[in-house]
Amino acid sequence: NRFHTSAMCSPTRAALLTGRNSHSVGFGVISEEASPDPGYNSIIPNSAATFAKVLGMNGYDTAMFGKHHNVPVWEETPLGPYDHWPTGLGFNYYYGFMGGATNQFAPALIENVNWKEIDQATPDYILDKDLADHAIDWLHMQHSINAKAPFAMYYAPGSTHSPHQAPAEWIARFKGKFDQGWDKLREQNFARQKREGIIPANTVLTPRPKEFPAWSSLSADQRRVQARMMEVAAAQLAYLDHEIGRIVTALKENGQFDNTMIVLIIGDNGASLEGSPEGTVDEIARNKNKMPESLQDQIKAMDAFGTRYSWNNYPAPWAWANNTPFQWGKAIGSHLGGVRNGMIISWPGHLQGEGGIRTQFSHVIDIAPTLYEAVGITPPSEIDGVKQMPIAGESLLYTFKDARAPDRRTQQYFELREKIGFYKDGWFASTEPRVCPWQKEAPPRPDEQVTWGLYNLNEDFSQSKDLSAKNPQKLAELRA
Repeated sequence: NRFHTSAMCSPTRAALLTGRNSHSVGFGVISEEASPDPGYNSIIPNSAATFAKVLGMNGYDTAMFGKHHNVPVWEETPLGPYDHWPTGLGFNYYYGFMGGATNQFAPALIENVNWKEIDQATPDYILDKDLADHAIDWLHMQHSINAKAPFAMYYAPGSTHSPHQAPAEWIARFKGKFDQGWDKLREQNFARQKREGIIPANTVLTPRPKEFPAWSSLSADQRRVQARMMEVAAAQLAYLDHEIGRIVTALKENGQFDNTMIVLIIGDNGASLEGSPEGTVDEIARNKNKMPESLQDQIKAMDAFGTRYSWNNYPAPWAWANNTPFQWGKAIGSHLGGVRNGMIISWPGHLQGEGGIRTQFSHVIDIAPTLYEAVGITPPSEIDGVKQMPIAGESLLYTFKDARAPDRRTQQYFELREKIGFYKDGWFASTEPRVCPWQKEAPPRPDEQVTWGLYNLNEDFSQSKDLSAKNPQKLAELRA
């Protein structure tokens, strides 16, 4: 319950694949925002081989399914170059899509390096099922042809990134489930997290930001529209969970489940605030192309929510409720709502107290070295004639046998779009967001003061109490 990401997809995935911090491998931002500056060029260097490359060198069959948002935009062409496509980064097989998002009903798909188009006359097609089908087929094929070889699969679905889309029958399951509104949902989430021991009993529920309206302040039409958007998002998540379950079932049918480590990272960032406080029928039109969208527009489009004809993203206050108990969410690299995500590991026979909770401070860069230690691999210092940069992550295997083992990760930085956080020995310094994720990003003016906060996360799980005024020396130390 203290696992962290990099607050956005491309940076988190680059860190996951390589075991290095995102800026070290060119992904301080998403690929579409790349610049020539060191740390932000969107080019994973040859000196940072992925876990797929290393495992493949050690006899593993490797495959990737789903979203790959780690290709420089100028290389996303049918002619490549393919160096930073999944097959160029060490995966033997790839089936999925490039970039940040795609339509679940009409995706822009790639198989290995070949572009594919789904026949739009295909009844009931949806990407999450297609990805699971291909993953299951690959598992069966790999097991039938090369059962003696181990495999590594990276499964990276696009859900629940916008567009929020799901089969109609799944959306229908959630009708009326969110009529209570985001304030009540957050309270319910908070109570359940405490009841199940996911968060400490003394955790404080942080208040709603001033940028978000109270549910009680909305009109009846606003509540109807915005509850429907959350119903669609919940349906997409539930359907994704169902499809992942089919993959787990396939492992059990093959007899491979008990010998397979599954690492389930529940999001590469916090829930998305990009839908704005009102939500949107078409996030691309509204946020990227600045096309206005009124409540009446949303009411007219309600029947299309969750279908191929929408690009829904729910109102930001729903994301805030889904990030309980933290402040903020996706793209806010300075706050836990953006960087702290749930993470689950299943590895039968290797975990002391299965079903238990681990509290050690950890980060997505720790996954690759965890895989290496688990299978007894020491990553080579040189690959294809290129000297490799050091692995920044710390294997989490020490937590598998000892739930109370002291943290081995004692410090970690966070930075995204100039929102900065730094953790050390339980203390966390963070800048206050100047710009919300649905607003135009801009660097601070030369005369603009950046406000910092200070938190003791050992005593304050939810980053709720700013101690900067009481302990300016500690804040100065962490800022330095």
